[in-house]
Amino acid sequence: QVQLVESGGGLVQAGGSLRLSCAASGRTFSAYAMAWFRQAPGKEREFVATISWSGGTTAYADSVKGRFTISKDNAKNTMYLQMNSLKPEDTAVYYCAVSAIRWGKEESKYNYWGQGTQVTVSS
Repeated sequence: QVQLVESGGGLVQAGGSLRLSCAASGRTFSAYAMAWFRQAPGKEREFVATISWSGGTTAYADSVKGRFTISKDNAKNTMYLQMNSLKPEDTAVYYCAVSAIRWGKEESKYNYWGQGTQVTVSS
């Protein structure tokens, strides 16, 4: 099992920045990748960004490319999402996830999920 604890959500004005963190513990030796997904009210959960366990490979959803940066501190088993130039449409609950299967953007690849952290962007 892998346990995930997210932090860093909050309320910010449009154009502002936030940094989310996700600390992983447990059987992390079996992990291939970490990712962020988000779910806005009334919408399905969607992919935001992913990073390989080594940190060498990343990918982003088109909607956040150029504004968000995913990174990982391997020594701390912690993943980050730096979110800049935030927009009201970025408002959602953000979830971190770990895949013990393979790296990728598909939700089905991710076995372990955090509890979610709320990000609210006011206009």
